[in-house]
Amino acid sequence: MGGATLGRMDRSGERLLRELPAATGQGAGWEELGAEVSRVVASVVPHDGLRMAGVGPAAGAGPASFSFWHGYEAGFGQALLSGCYAGDDPFGWEDSARRPVVVAGEGGRDDVVRRLFAAHGVGGELRVLLRDGRGVWGTLGLIRARGARPFGERDLADAARLAPALAAFLRRHVTAGPPAVAAPSPPPGVLVLGPDHGIRAVTPAALAWRSDLEARLRAPEWTGRTFFAGLSALARTRSEPVLVLGPAASYGRWIACQAERLQDGSGDVAVVIQAATAAQLLPSFCSWYGMTARERQVVEHLHSGAAPKNIARRLDLSVHTVNDHLKSVFRKTGAQGRDHLIAAMNG
Repeated sequence: MGGATLGRMDRSGERLLRELPAATGQGAGWEELGAEVSRVVASVVPHDGLRMAGVGPAAGAGPASFSFWHGYEAGFGQALLSGCYAGDDPFGWEDSARRPVVVAGEGGRDDVVRRLFAAHGVGGELRVLLRDGRGVWGTLGLIRARGARPFGERDLADAARLAPALAAFLRRHVTAGPPAVAAPSPPPGVLVLGPDHGIRAVTPAALAWRSDLEARLRAPEWTGRTFFAGLSALARTRSEPVLVLGPAASYGRWIACQAERLQDGSGDVAVVIQAATAAQLLPSFCSWYGMTARERQVVEHLHSGAAPKNIARRLDLSVHTVNDHLKSVFRKTGAQGRDHLIAAMNG
C-alpha cells in the first residue's frame, strides 16, 4: 500500500491518508473511529453523518465485516441496516458497480427509501464504493439533513476522488496491528433466531462473545441486534450458509459468524460465532494483506504442515523461491515466522 497506491490518488486523497494515522484504526471504538473519519472527509465533502463499512474482495457482495458510524441517529441507522438486509438497500451492488458514487432519497428513486429518510429528517445519502485495482474493500455513506444543501455533482466528483484513499485506509486499519493473538480462542457460541429474526435461544459461550465484542467495539447495543437479525434474514434467502469474517483490528482476533437455516421445520436460523478457522479465513486474510496468487499457494501448503522443500516439490519451484515467497508473506503480515503466521490464521 505504498507508492503505487498513492500514485493513483490526487492531493486530497494523499492528505486524507496523512490525517488518518494507522494508530486511529487500532484500539479505537466504533464512534471514535467514525468521528475521526468524518472530520477528515468533511473537509472535502461536508455532511451531517458518516458510515464506513469494510468487506474485503473475498467477501463479494456480502454483508459488512466491520464498520464505523458517526452522526447517524440510532433509529435511522437501525432502520436503514434492517432494510438493507431485507433487500431494500437503495444502493444495490449491481448499481454500485455501474455507478460507484450515487445519491438516494433526493430524486424519488424509491418510495420506501424516501419514506424512511423523511421519517428521520434525512435529506439524502451519498454512497461511495471503495475499490482499487485489487477489488472492492467497502463502502462510504454520507448523509445530509432535510433542508440542507442537496448533494450535487461536485460532491459526487470529490467523493469519487477520495475513494482510493479510503480503500487504502480500510486496508491499513485491518493490517496495521499484530496478525496473531496470544490468548487462547474462546469456545464457539450459538444463537438461534426465529422467523421474526428475534433471538430465541443463546448459549452461554455466545453471550460471552457478545459481551466481549460490545465492550471492545463500544458500539450501541442495537448494532449487534440488527446484525444478527440481518444474518437471519440473509440465511433464509440462500442455499449455502452465510459467512461473515471480522478482522482482529476491530474485534481483537479474527472472528467468524456463520448463519444457516435449521432443517427441523422450525423456520429457525442458527448463527455460530467463533474464532475464525484457517479454512474460513484464508481467502480474506490473503486479500487484506495483499498476497499474490503464488504466495497464497505457499501459505496454503505451509498451513497443511508442509516444509519448504515439500512445498517446492508440489509447486515445481526451487526451495530458494519458496523461501523468498515466505519472506514476502512475513513482511506483509508482520508475522515473526511460520508458527506466528499459522497462529494468525487460526483465530
